Amino acid sequence: MTDQARGTESEIPGKPTSASRTTLSHIMTHNDTNLLGTVHGGVIMKLVDDSAGAVAGRHSGGPAVTASMDEMVFLEPVRVGDLVHVKAQVNWTGRTSMEVGVRVLAERWNESTPAQQVGSAYLVFAAVDADGKPRSVPPVLPESERDKRRYQEAQIRRQHRLARRRAIKELREQRAADGIED
Repeated sequence: MTDQARGTESEIPGKPTSASRTTLSHIMTHNDTNLLGTVHGGVIMKLVDDSAGAVAGRHSGGPAVTASMDEMVFLEPVRVGDLVHVKAQVNWTGRTSMEVGVRVLAERWNESTPAQQVGSAYLVFAAVDADGKPRSVPPVLPESERDKRRYQEAQIRRQHRLARRRAIKELREQRAADGIED
């Protein structure tokens, strides 16, 4: 999708989804476990953020910071010894922000079976300059039907984020007008 189709006038050339796609792999150890003996969700979330950050930085051509995480889903437990693969790609771009989709897969250390999806997440990153101010990002160019579907779904998630922010702002303004403190 072009910038003009999004209603912006950026002169930055677009980048295909494959240009910044990446996989981060990590073997889980005892240091990564929670009280139940499985890998702590926070460890997986850090890997997700690291992988998504690398993709956002690659796509934007510089620093990018995590702005929000829309959703993190844990489908199956991860165990000590599992080889975890965190796959990430830019799904959608705005003027200064981008959504990165992440899939988490695990290969069991003691089985010769294919990697199984154990989680997924959607994160929003903002590209920043050396002073921490927002900077423009290249538009993402979906390459496959799957990429196009991800782009459209990301637009829906963005609309929901913006609608939720507006609704919360209006509620707070109404409470303040009514003299109700938060």
